Amino acid sequence: MLPSNLLIYRYKGETVIPKRLPINEVSLNLASDWIACFQDAVGNSQGELDRQLQELEGDSPDYRVKRGLAHLLKNNFSTFEVISPLEPQLLRQRVFERAATTATIPENRDRALESLASHLSQELNREVLPNEIEKGLYADLQENRIFTQFDPPAPEALIHLYNLSQVQGIFYRASHIVINAHRNDPGKYKLLFRYLKLFQLMAYIEGDADTGFTITIDGPTSLFKASTRYGLALAKMIPALLHVSKWSLKAKLQSRDFYTNGIKTGYFDLDDKCGLVTHYPPGKTYDSMLEASFAKSWSKLKTDWRLEREVDLVPLPGSVMIPDFRLVHPDGRDFLLEIVGYWRPEYLQKKFYQVRRAGADNLILAVSERLNLEKAGIKFTDLPARIIWFKDKLSPQAVLKILDKNI
Repeated sequence: MLPSNLLIYRYKGETVIPKRLPINEVSLNLASDWIACFQDAVGNSQGELDRQLQELEGDSPDYRVKRGLAHLLKNNFSTFEVISPLEPQLLRQRVFERAATTATIPENRDRALESLASHLSQELNREVLPNEIEKGLYADLQENRIFTQFDPPAPEALIHLYNLSQVQGIFYRASHIVINAHRNDPGKYKLLFRYLKLFQLMAYIEGDADTGFTITIDGPTSLFKASTRYGLALAKMIPALLHVSKWSLKAKLQSRDFYTNGIKTGYFDLDDKCGLVTHYPPGKTYDSMLEASFAKSWSKLKTDWRLEREVDLVPLPGSVMIPDFRLVHPDGRDFLLEIVGYWRPEYLQKKFYQVRRAGADNLILAVSERLNLEKAGIKFTDLPARIIWFKDKLSPQAVLKILDKNI
């Protein structure tokens, strides 16, 4: 994604129109020039790369477009590393300690470096040269990091990513979003809801798989305290939405007017015919580390209970839930398992309220002890019946214990 200072958009009435580059010869040549600049800079420092980019940028009036392309290449396709014989902070300490033992005159500089290089060569069991120490002293500064690897995208792919990033930036200042998803197959709905859960978005959901769903999402500017992190999470959801077949989106935006310093309201529409291209892999459900760890541990158990990953939608008042797992026994019994790990207080309030109203008699909630339920206004006496508490990892034995109680 792009930082706010590289976003380009205009207003048509109250409608916000983000900048998009056309897929034509001019744009493709521009993308090719920037990709070539990065390819030529591999092995140099980040500072040297930045100087080359500044030279290529020149005094062009479309400098923000060029800086946007450079930002995407740097953050999505490039690897920068700190290269030093030791951690730079430790290396500086060693150099200064050794220099302090001799008179601080220029003639002793080379001698001190050679002495430390010899010592480090023995300590690290490899040859360390004095110039390595010089380069490594401040290798942790951003401009001194070494550009070690570049995975060049195709010019057209870079333009698609730029256009998507400009649209994503619109949602940094959203106050209200409504998504209508309709006439999709169940798998597309499940994918969309999994992304909503992954990015921890505050959503109110109405409808069903037959008639479609209306999803109302709170934007970052609607929260009690505007959250940059929440705005980024909302923006990250947009590439996931592009995998859904049929949908439309309307967003209400709030920004500060440059001239009056007052709050300016704008609107933005998007639908499945927008022409944007997602870079998210299709069908990926992005299991959390908690879920992956639990599934791996469960596979080692000797039990008749089968753990299933693909679970149907469970309707809740004002929402739907896709439990993380279903546990199925050969005798026909089944339970749904939802892992509640690390969430904001607002989400927890809504989550437990919806679960209490759902009345599901086969739902097990695994709740992290790290959650501050008291801060979220949740009383322990109000929690649903089947609760498992865990610290860092959810124990399969604790889940089996709950299942055995319901024989």
